Amino acid sequence: MSGAQGLFSGSTPLAVRMRPRSLDEVAGQSHLLTPGSPLVSLASSSAEQGAVSLILWGPPGTGKTTLAQAIAHSSGRRFVELSAVTAGVKDVREVMESSLTQRDLYGQSTVLFLDEIHRFTKSQQDALLPGVENGWVILIAATTENPSFSVVAPLLSRSLLLTLQPLGDDDLRLLINRAISDERGLGGRFALADDARDDIVRLASGDARRALTALEAAAMSVAASLPPGEEHDEPPVITAEAVSLAVDRALLRYDRKGDEHYDVISAFIKSIRGSDPDAALHYLARMIEAGEDPRFIARRIIVHAAEDIGMADPQALVVATSAATAVQLIGMPEGRIPLAEAVIYLATAPKSPSVIRGIDAAISDVRAGKMGPVPKHLRDAHYAGAKKLGHGKGYVYPHNSALGVVEQQYLPTTLRKRRYYEPTEHGNERDVSARLQKLLRIIRGG
Repeated sequence: MSGAQGLFSGSTPLAVRMRPRSLDEVAGQSHLLTPGSPLVSLASSSAEQGAVSLILWGPPGTGKTTLAQAIAHSSGRRFVELSAVTAGVKDVREVMESSLTQRDLYGQSTVLFLDEIHRFTKSQQDALLPGVENGWVILIAATTENPSFSVVAPLLSRSLLLTLQPLGDDDLRLLINRAISDERGLGGRFALADDARDDIVRLASGDARRALTALEAAAMSVAASLPPGEEHDEPPVITAEAVSLAVDRALLRYDRKGDEHYDVISAFIKSIRGSDPDAALHYLARMIEAGEDPRFIARRIIVHAAEDIGMADPQALVVATSAATAVQLIGMPEGRIPLAEAVIYLATAPKSPSVIRGIDAAISDVRAGKMGPVPKHLRDAHYAGAKKLGHGKGYVYPHNSALGVVEQQYLPTTLRKRRYYEPTEHGNERDVSARLQKLLRIIRGG
């Protein structure tokens, strides 16, 4: 199957070769491609008037570049592509000037596709404003980060924000099947086993580029195993084993500085709070495999132990801090084990938010000015002249009582009946609650 082996020699990546040539070939994003939608209208050659600039926001491999190129090619517009990684203000201004010339002399409008616009500084993004506002270019900007935080407000207000979603499994299967049969792809030179296709879909995590990259890597692996120059009646089969050999781990979608970072850590904490250890371990694994700083994970575990478990199981904080110490001492990958132990302990522990509610309520009162003077009998009486001021007078020493607790005012007078700590009936707090009621009846006199 020498033809199969030669298929990869010096060729451009499969994901690039298979890029759709029109909107009709685009897989996924059906919510953006309905008749009359901004994308479809912009791709129409009759939509010269009122063409609006777009910001495409979505994860990698969801078709941002594909959509931009399909729009430009379908409408017959001039297409210019810049990457914010390499372009500067000078490049932007040159595009604006040439686009103005093209419009005035030849009546041709320009689509400027700017990839990774979130990498542009504020001043670089400001350089886009005149061209967008005056219609010199139709800007299609792509970003994987939330535009509300990464794109300047004037540019955001002059553009239509469209959110792209990860591709569904059926969309990925369509792309994979097309790549197997299309002459731009593997041209029918390989067959793909059903379980191999399923593995590629799973590994891709909704990313078309990753799916096609995995398919190409598996095909190359199969081609390399074939005897050179030998012809076969049937095309060689890409098996699940070939996929696993070519792709050694799931292609995780996780940006340590982007939205996915916050989404995963949020799901992690909420899974622990919801007492689901399996879900919590899943998100822990995603963070570990994506290279998240284990100290960040350990800090979040410690906070959760105090915030969501607290006095319902005081041992949770000990376990969490011990896990953090263990990670510092032994590092990764072994550090994953104490982290997992802490996560399981916290997820299965009884929960109570009474600690954070108590301290936050107390801080709220202090910030609102609800304080009052410290009762005189609690004030420091160790310095000269303090007794003349009445400091310490009337203070009752609890240890002199057989119970170890006495009736005495501790809060300022204006807050003497205030309750901050309200224990739940969960776990250890059930016992704490009963004891606290007895204590308060003595301390506050009923």
